[in-house]
Amino acid sequence: MIGDRVFVHYTGWLLDGTKFDSSLDRKDKFSFDLGKGEVIKAWDIAVATMKVGEVCHITCKPEYAYGAAGSPPKIPPNATLVFEVELFEFKGEDLTEEEDGGIIRRIRTRGEGYARPNDGAMVEVALEGYHKDRLFDQRELCFEVGEGESLDLPCGLEEAIQRMEKGEHSIVYLKPSYAFGSVGKER
Repeated sequence: MIGDRVFVHYTGWLLDGTKFDSSLDRKDKFSFDLGKGEVIKAWDIAVATMKVGEVCHITCKPEYAYGAAGSPPKIPPNATLVFEVELFEFKGEDLTEEEDGGIIRRIRTRGEGYARPNDGAMVEVALEGYHKDRLFDQRELCFEVGEGESLDLPCGLEEAIQRMEKGEHSIVYLKPSYAFGSVGKER
């Protein structure tokens, strides 16, 4: 999903068979954030469709690779490229400052623009809360950011909402310390 950190091995060739790069030669997996424009467009599109363990071959027209500029000296202008890519793992985006995996976001649908709500902003959200595949909460809310606790929103969910864009649809995973703690919540 958009924003997931993915880990791959890859080898890239020009159409004439000339190898220009390989993570296998470096013996180090390559990682990037999916859908964020950190890699060529073809990779953002193709890797998003892969399953862990899958190996695929991607043929990239110039407009989905390095275009008219190329990437000298190894990739000439207007080059069609061929890649073999193996997906090893993906991880949702960790939203915690501590990077402890307490709040993980996986973006299903990208939002509009770059504006994100800050403290005091009014937000409208539709939420479904699940624990072990059991729905425990489902509602639509309009509230001021910073006041979520009064509506029984977990602090981690309110923190995730502050990182979302208008119209974004995400799945948010919370560890107990960012949700209802070790005691849980009756519902």
